[in-house]
Amino acid sequence: MLKSTGIIRRVDELGRVVIPIELRNKLNIVERDPIEIYVDGSSIVLKKYEPNCIFCGSTKLLSQYQDKQICKKCSEKIATLFDEN
Repeated sequence: MLKSTGIIRRVDELGRVVIPIELRNKLNIVERDPIEIYVDGSSIVLKKYEPNCIFCGSTKLLSQYQDKQICKKCSEKIATLFDEN
């Protein structure tokens, strides 16, 4: 559920919008942090990017495989698929 902050910002001539310092501080967003952009109906949602497992969404104990993040638990489950045959 979206919650209004009451803050209004204009898009500049280059298509940029400044995220207010109060929101950046609250969400621990600092200069150069990656931000994900989602579309939800007619809404644009910005979210601080946090790598997560492509299978379960976990952000703990991640490894990278072919440019995808996978957690240790899912990696171990996948390994057992081939052990059972």
